[in-house]
Amino acid sequence: MSIFGRIKDAIFGSAAAKETSAAPSAGAAPAPGAAAAPTSSGATPTTPPGAATVSAAGTAAPMSQVDVEAVLTDLAAKKGQKLDWRKSIVDLMKLLDLDSSLNARKELAKELNYIGDTSDSATMNVWLHKQVMSKLAASGGKVPDDLRT
Repeated sequence: MSIFGRIKDAIFGSAAAKETSAAPSAGAAPAPGAAAAPTSSGATPTTPPGAATVSAAGTAAPMSQVDVEAVLTDLAAKKGQKLDWRKSIVDLMKLLDLDSSLNARKELAKELNYIGDTSDSATMNVWLHKQVMSKLAASGGKVPDDLRT
């Protein structure tokens, strides 16, 4: 999987997990292999109450646009170390428990079609952060303008 794909999955997957755990449950899901109880109309439901809808690809269907800033702020609060993910691609990758080494960032730069000098890591890092935030927005994430510019 691509590095950007792992970044996106870490953020969007975290948001989906948060939505699923925050969804009110009308009751416990039946044990695997157990039949669902008939409803008052006599029909047997095909999906247990509170279950997430799953697409053919096996991922939770998006209920709404993912608030990238909220997800990352929540992860940062739980992390217990000060990470400046709003400005630093290194800290963003650390927050998501991804390899933030120079080699990993150079690979991400290649993946995102960076045409600058990868030896100038400061310039590359600023570009990478902006590109990642812009691509998260293009992928369905809600990203504030100040994180994309």
